[in-house]
Amino acid sequence: MLKSLARRAVAALGLSLTLFAAPAEARAPAAPRPALWSIADADTTIYLFGTIHLLPEKYRWRTPAFDRAVDGSQQLMVETIVDDKNPQKMMSALASLGLSKGLPPIAERVAPAKRAALEAAIAKSGIPRPAFEGMETWMAAFLLLGNQFKDSGLKGDEGVEKVLRDSFASRNKPIGELESNVEQLGFFDKLPESAQRQLLEGAIDQPQSFNAEFKQMLGAWGRGDVNAIARTFNRDLGSSPELKQALIDRRNANWSRWIEQRMAQPGAIMIAVGAGHLAGKDSVIDMLRRGGYQVRRLQ
Repeated sequence: MLKSLARRAVAALGLSLTLFAAPAEARAPAAPRPALWSIADADTTIYLFGTIHLLPEKYRWRTPAFDRAVDGSQQLMVETIVDDKNPQKMMSALASLGLSKGLPPIAERVAPAKRAALEAAIAKSGIPRPAFEGMETWMAAFLLLGNQFKDSGLKGDEGVEKVLRDSFASRNKPIGELESNVEQLGFFDKLPESAQRQLLEGAIDQPQSFNAEFKQMLGAWGRGDVNAIARTFNRDLGSSPELKQALIDRRNANWSRWIEQRMAQPGAIMIAVGAGHLAGKDSVIDMLRRGGYQVRRLQ
C-alpha cells in the first residue's frame, strides 16, 4: 500500500518535484465537476480547489464556476512553486536535503531480488551510477520515479497548477506558495529509512499498477467525488501512519491555520492544493468546519 500511495502522492497530494501529465488514454468525464469550495466573510473570499498535478493532454476539466472563481481572485496560492524553465531552485533544495556521506551502497537499500531492476532503472535514468551512492533513499526514489512516468507516456504542461499559474501570470496577478521547495521535500527527508526504502522499491516497479490506480483517482477527481478520493487515501494510509502524519495531517493543519489568518485580510484569493488534502476526515475542509467556518461547495 505504501508503494502505491507514494506514487499517488506525486500526482494527487501535490509534491511537485516531477512535472508530468497523466496516461494519454485517460478520458475526461462528459460533464467534469472537480470539487471547488469557498469560505467567505464580509470582505474576504477564499476559493479552495483540489488539484491533480498530472493530467492528460487536452483533458477537459475547467467549468464556468471555476473560471468565475479565477476571474474574481486577486492572487493564487499553490503548495510550492516549481519553475520548469528554471529548475535550479528545486535542484538546490534537493541537493541541500538529499545528499549525505556515509550512506549504505544504493544496491543494499533494496531487497536482493530487486537489485537487477534497480540497476536497470538507474541506467535508464541517464544519471551517472556513482551519483546514487551519495543520495538519500527518498531522493533516489524521486529521481527514478521519472522512469515510470515516462514509460507510461507521461509529459508536462497540462497539470492544473501549471495552467493556473500561467493564467494568473498572464493577468499580472501575484502567485504565492504555502511551502518552500525545501519545506515540501523535507517531509520526505524526515521519513523513516524503512519508509524511504519502500518508496525506492516502488519507484523501480513496472508502471502498470500505477496506470490503473491513477485512472481511478483521475476519474474520481473529474467527477468531484471527494468521498472516493478520501476512501482511496484512507485505505492506503492505514498501513503507514508515518506517511500520513508527514504528508497529510501536519500540512493540513498548517494550511488551515494559514487560511484562518488570511481571513483577517480583505480581498479574494484562490488556493489550489492536491485533491487529497481537501477530502475526508481531517482534511483542510474538515478542519475549517470544525473551527467554526462555513465552507460552501460551489461545484
